[in-house]
Amino acid sequence: MCDQCVIETVKARMLSRRDVFKSAAFGAGAASVAAMSASLPAMAQDPRSVSDLTHELHQKFPTFGGEDQFFAEKVVDFAQDGYNALTLRVNEHTGTHMDAPLHFSEGGQSVAEIPVQNLVAPLCVVDIREKAAEDPDAQVTPDDLTAWMSAHGDLPQRACVAMNSGWDAHVNSARFRNADAGGTMHFPGFHIEAAQMLLEQADVIGIAVDTLSLDHGPSADFAVHYGWLPENRWGLECLANLGALPARGATLIVGAPKHRGGTGGPSRVMALV
Repeated sequence: MCDQCVIETVKARMLSRRDVFKSAAFGAGAASVAAMSASLPAMAQDPRSVSDLTHELHQKFPTFGGEDQFFAEKVVDFAQDGYNALTLRVNEHTGTHMDAPLHFSEGGQSVAEIPVQNLVAPLCVVDIREKAAEDPDAQVTPDDLTAWMSAHGDLPQRACVAMNSGWDAHVNSARFRNADAGGTMHFPGFHIEAAQMLLEQADVIGIAVDTLSLDHGPSADFAVHYGWLPENRWGLECLANLGALPARGATLIVGAPKHRGGTGGPSRVMALV
């Protein structure tokens, strides 16, 4: 066979294989899109803006235990190497972050195992700013949830219910931890009975707070963590800017990390409005 014939034969085979791969890729992609679309929650109608619910993370960001938990070391410099790079060392539960079910259970989902469709959810914002201003130990109670539903209707399926206490305004001061002389912190959170109500009466996949913990500051038993997370529900802590969102109608998007065996991690959290 002549050289040119060989070349033409090889080209024909390559084109034929390329067509097969393109067809297969299209079919797999279409199937994947169809499967994902079938599992998506109800979205905010015709969203026109994106709100960032994430605090900027830095070494002095306040933490539950009080010690620094985020460290960034510059290991490559643009002036010397032509590009920049940092090495990070971080506790999973630092800054705006997710609590995965594994955080407070023996066999719950790790952050990598949470189904991706569970990271997009209708967002319901329960406003307790007024009572939090009067009492830093205020909690979201069943009465607050009942009042929300009376005003805004039933909770959407597979929603995230977020507490807006206005506490994000204190993130750059000692008041964010609000520890007394004995070391007990005072900030708002969910009441265990509210968490139980959401488990028993609504198909809610996540709860969120604008403070350091799902439990309010004085909690000594982490009742909400132990009651909520082992049910393969997740939590978000240290959210920002909830006050700019409507009580109902936004769609939450959680950019959670996906490291194997993770109990949570810093997340980029957004809302479509």
